[in-house]
Amino acid sequence: MNKRLLIIEDDPGLQSQMRWCFDEETEVTVAEDRESALALLRRIEPQVVTLDLGLPPDPGGASEGFMLLEDILSLAPNTKVIVVTGREEQENAIKAVGMGASDFYQKPMDADILNFVVNRAFRLTELEQENEQLAVAGNMAPIQGVIAASPEMLQVCRTVEKIAPADVTTLITGETGTGKEVLAKALHDLSPRKEQPFAAINCAAIPENLLESELFGYEKGAFTGANQSKKGKIETADGGTLFLDEIGDMPMSLQVKMLRFLQERVIERVGGVKTIPVDVRVVSATHQDLETLIQEGHFREDLYYRISEITISVPALRDRNGDSVLLAQSMLKHFAHEMQRGSLTFTDDAVNAIQDYDWPGNVREMINKIKRATIMCEGKRVTPADLELDCPDTGLSGQALNLRQVREEAEKQAILQALRTTDFNMARAARLLGITRPTLYNLTDKYNIATSLA
Repeated sequence: MNKRLLIIEDDPGLQSQMRWCFDEETEVTVAEDRESALALLRRIEPQVVTLDLGLPPDPGGASEGFMLLEDILSLAPNTKVIVVTGREEQENAIKAVGMGASDFYQKPMDADILNFVVNRAFRLTELEQENEQLAVAGNMAPIQGVIAASPEMLQVCRTVEKIAPADVTTLITGETGTGKEVLAKALHDLSPRKEQPFAAINCAAIPENLLESELFGYEKGAFTGANQSKKGKIETADGGTLFLDEIGDMPMSLQVKMLRFLQERVIERVGGVKTIPVDVRVVSATHQDLETLIQEGHFREDLYYRISEITISVPALRDRNGDSVLLAQSMLKHFAHEMQRGSLTFTDDAVNAIQDYDWPGNVREMINKIKRATIMCEGKRVTPADLELDCPDTGLSGQALNLRQVREEAEKQAILQALRTTDFNMARAARLLGITRPTLYNLTDKYNIATSLA
């Protein structure tokens, strides 16, 4: 990534000091006021901006800096803005982060810490770009509606790709809300039947006395109110795909008739005597353990083997490593656009909360929480409270509100994670963190972090 940094600072001395804090790989540009900053923002499109809130004509205050922050977030919402404040201006730093700034830095200047904070912002930008690429790659199944980067879910996508053209009867299992119908639709869309109907019915949502007529149709006069003949879902899907959702809830009396249809590929409407041949591919889904239902006498074993020539097990969201944040970011972008909220982002605490939460309702629950957060959040940053999630324990004693302490703890944890990820290879860890190796050694000394496994 070509790193472009815009420094907005009106003090010539600090301009010079800050410019030389960064290596030759970083393209540094300097602006001294709001007008020149906005011109450079449009021209060079920096990924990261450092913004001194005390700019002319209000160098002693922060009004001009806050107005410029709003302009930057409006013109370039993906730009990471690091606000620069004095030590006695913590309230301004907190306000700026609440408005959408990604981080803050307090004077007086420390070259190593400034370098760390800025390169962390570059690394965040790079990760966001990688996530977008992974989202595209995850959809290259091509499975519309599936966003995935985890090996578990990508394997499911590959399986769908392979069996879609084969026309085999398929059973999709998984917890409620994992997206089983999306995969069923993908099996249809990737098959030779894609131009034909896709008919879906939820066996648990229709009363037992109506389910048979909904599936098989009925003839005129079959029952009170049957004033004309009507095709059922099976006939409607002729030539295409029939999706039986929650088949584990199908009544035993109806299972017999369904088994006959699967064996002979003919149906009889309720109240009819004529057999009607139907050519459909059957895809079923359930959140229940059908083998347990068989043992309990609630599901026919012969039907089970008919509907499960191939079985696809969809992992729960908590078992899809890394997908929760990827999905949440995609949903937030979608709902923010839909509700005209501009560009919204998650706070670091919100990202951690999303990763730590078990998501018992899976993707369906996430949709509800992200939609609520899009409506409820103030400013441009979505917090754990907006998501109605608990803020994860950061390891800090009590609810630490000292910003320097919070930042130092975050730096320490980032360094530890990078070292563990790279098996304590200092050069690789430094590259991962976006800093130089001497800076990493200085920080490990500062935080008394061991630099080897010994």
